[in-house]
Amino acid sequence: MTSLAERVAAPRDLPPLPDALTWRALTRDDVPALTALIIAGQEADGARYRISPEEVDEKFDGSWKDPVANSRVGVDADGAFRAWAWVETYPADERTVRASIEGGVHPAVRRQGIGRAVVAWLEARARQALVETGKELPARIAAYVDDDAPAAEKAVYERAGFTALRYYSNLRRDLTLPVPTAPLGAGLRLVPWSDDVDEAARLAHNDAFRDHWGSEPRSPESWAKGRATFAPAWSFTIVDDTIVDDAGPFVAGYLVSGKYEQDWPVQGYTSGYTELLGVRRSHRGRGISVALLEAAMTAYARDGMQYAELDVDTENPSGAHGLYASLGYEKVDGSRMYSIEL
Repeated sequence: MTSLAERVAAPRDLPPLPDALTWRALTRDDVPALTALIIAGQEADGARYRISPEEVDEKFDGSWKDPVANSRVGVDADGAFRAWAWVETYPADERTVRASIEGGVHPAVRRQGIGRAVVAWLEARARQALVETGKELPARIAAYVDDDAPAAEKAVYERAGFTALRYYSNLRRDLTLPVPTAPLGAGLRLVPWSDDVDEAARLAHNDAFRDHWGSEPRSPESWAKGRATFAPAWSFTIVDDTIVDDAGPFVAGYLVSGKYEQDWPVQGYTSGYTELLGVRRSHRGRGISVALLEAAMTAYARDGMQYAELDVDTENPSGAHGLYASLGYEKVDGSRMYSIEL
């Protein structure tokens, strides 16, 4: 394999952004204005969700983040935010070093070439950031786009050389349907989420997702971040009491839920969202996934939610698609990952 620097071919200088706007790095003080800019795009594009200020604020969390180098906002003459760009790498990557990119343009200034310029800047800065990791691994630049996003949004990535490489389905299940039951075998015990199982759940996650395409280990810090929507009362683990671990309980499987209350008026229904569901490879085939989903759906319904929701990679190797279909989950919409593989 050629060196990372040779494969990535990072430019020395970043391409210019349009002179019609004044560009600078984003700061945490920009959270309210950036939230409003993102929501303006979501509304114009007919998205079924809305970002919250808390989700935008947590973009700045993490010692590995570098918004000075990896972000830009375009401001017009009146001081209004009109476009944004964000690049992020992941310090715990071991198999593929990744740079995720995202950004957008306010509907009022679209079709002026700003989107193309933003994507060009994102790609160039992502290439630089990948080289800066110093990791001699396969590399990827990735952007996620809704399947029903405007054609122009998909086209701007495709024209820049990105390919739709992976597809994801967003599923939901009506909670008025009977919740399936899944008795656990000897030694297995359902444990509600708490600080006592949090680290053990991270270790279980890293083991469970080792064979999932595109997944990389989560460090203790990255595992603890990004919890603006975390719903601990709807999250569970299954502990195997037959395995003694001096570090604490041995988590065989886990389910992390999120509560996206800002989405409910747009969706037209309330829901509990299953963010993560994983079972250690040594414990698969023992009904743990169903037991965790049962616990989560029961908790969602108890708190008055109308649906259970989740998303799944359409090529998930664990057979998750079939499992969810058998439990009554149905596809609502989907998304895709555009990437440049390096």
